[in-house]
Amino acid sequence: MLQRGLSAVMPTGRRPLRRREGWVKLLALVILVPGALAVLAPFAWMVSVSFEHLHQLITFPPVLIPHPFTFAPWVQGFTSMPFLQYFANSLFVALMSVAGGCLSTSLAGYAFARLRFPHKNLVFFCVLSMMMIPSWVTLIPQFVLFKDLGWINTFYPLWVPQWFGVGAFFIFLFRQFFLTIPEDIFEAARLDGCGYLTSYTRILVPLSLPAFASSAILMFLAQWQDFVGPLIYINGYSKYTLPLALANMQATLGASPWNQIMAMAVLASIPPIVLFFVAQRYIITGIVVTQK
Repeated sequence: MLQRGLSAVMPTGRRPLRRREGWVKLLALVILVPGALAVLAPFAWMVSVSFEHLHQLITFPPVLIPHPFTFAPWVQGFTSMPFLQYFANSLFVALMSVAGGCLSTSLAGYAFARLRFPHKNLVFFCVLSMMMIPSWVTLIPQFVLFKDLGWINTFYPLWVPQWFGVGAFFIFLFRQFFLTIPEDIFEAARLDGCGYLTSYTRILVPLSLPAFASSAILMFLAQWQDFVGPLIYINGYSKYTLPLALANMQATLGASPWNQIMAMAVLASIPPIVLFFVAQRYIITGIVVTQK
């Protein structure tokens, strides 16, 4: 009798729960799908414009699928500037920033998570407080410093500061991730004779690949699309990065060939898009585990 009663009660209890989950999923789709379309609409329009003739840009209403379809803006945009050189400049700055940023901020996060030194919490609070200072406040002092060092019109101001742990957010990210690793692992390593540096290279780095991957992706995206830094420190055309080159393309060609500019912008957006879709699971894993 008891089993019959449970079998009679359980389905009626599960049905409202399943219906509620179904309504929640439907509501999430109703909200997220229009939002996703609104976010993708500018990119779709940019791709469409890159395959149009210049006189088609002023047609109303705008057409998403261009007719006639042409590759001329891609060829003209690619030949009007040394795109591969600008691409290499952006890639060099981004990779150097990622290498130095991951190394320096992870070491700082390791120190705040596992080492003991006086006033550690106070120092960590000071590091986090740097996130509340706008970058524009330190812009002029940084320019004067790099000018005195003779680094104007070089790539050094764009990637060298990343090697000294300037990313307070990433220090916080690594610290929180390192705190999730059990202390027993480090005690066993110390019993085996591992020092602080050996524990970092042989224990923390292999166990913290999601944190390293998510930090590297976010750093790469930030440096790849940086416009203000190259605008201030780069003067020679041969050292332009892609954002600065696209802005200069709009300013120097007079009539603003938007179809060519959009074509080059599509090419410039391919590396971060591919990187994001390939490694998005590392971003989610690194941030979710860090919040525990």
